Amino acid sequence: MRTLFCWQLRSHALELGRRTLIMGIVNVTPDSFSEGGKFFEPQAAIAHALELLDEGADILDIGGESTRPGTHVQTDESSHKPWVTEAEELRRVMPVIEGVFEARPDAIVSIDTYKFAVARRAVEAGAEIVNDVSAFQWDSKMADTCADLHCGVVLMHARGRPSEWRFLEHDPDMASRVAHDLGNRVQIALGSGVQREHIVLDPGFGFGKNFEENYPLLAGLNRFQDLGFPLLTGTSRKSFVGRTVGKRRGGDDAPPKERLYGSLAAMVASILHGVHIVRVHDVRPAVEAAAVADEVLTAEVQ
Repeated sequence: MRTLFCWQLRSHALELGRRTLIMGIVNVTPDSFSEGGKFFEPQAAIAHALELLDEGADILDIGGESTRPGTHVQTDESSHKPWVTEAEELRRVMPVIEGVFEARPDAIVSIDTYKFAVARRAVEAGAEIVNDVSAFQWDSKMADTCADLHCGVVLMHARGRPSEWRFLEHDPDMASRVAHDLGNRVQIALGSGVQREHIVLDPGFGFGKNFEENYPLLAGLNRFQDLGFPLLTGTSRKSFVGRTVGKRRGGDDAPPKERLYGSLAAMVASILHGVHIVRVHDVRPAVEAAAVADEVLTAEVQ
């Protein structure tokens, strides 16, 4: 059975739990691991976003910086220049956000960023949600900013930074580590003034977890319900799915565009373990697969 929540956004409230909500991914980057630069130009990104809405996306997650393995991200302690500057990220995402709202004023938009200034500009332009892959770790001003904006917040678990991921030691109990770390990040958020009803948690598949660690994390999702927050997962086209699909074929990892069916399987598994929102590239197939998973959950209740 899936716990019911009311997720309070900046000016909306979403009921979570009666059916799975679909968050469609809009990557406005030239180097996305899954799409390359297919939607880098604003008009292409806007058209793609509107198509995802037509296919049934409940939320659009618009991001202007890739956090694929090996990249250097801007953090308070980082000695590296950011992979994408604040100004460049804004140049990428703001025309897309504005274009979406011009065409669909009632769209619910999430800004995928870890930079407080980008979050503020996007929310002031109409975004309802800040999706921070670092759970407020990489920018010390993000927690206070989200509290001030009274927006919805997704706190995602990232173990280390992208440039460090390939060197991390194996963790034999990744689900426990993630649950512990997210619990700590929740306390940071609450202590900064973010209201409990604004928070959704994401265990962060692939973000500092190797192939062997992602499946125990997927199997252990039910333990995250003890934290008392709605859950979001993003398994779409992730490398651990590609490794499994490729292995089944007897070859190398399947490329991102060939991971649809494996992605749907991982997504359905997460829904059956109590997840409320799924973040996906392929919206129409996800809508249909989630509808079947939701019927299973409904039948369990009866």
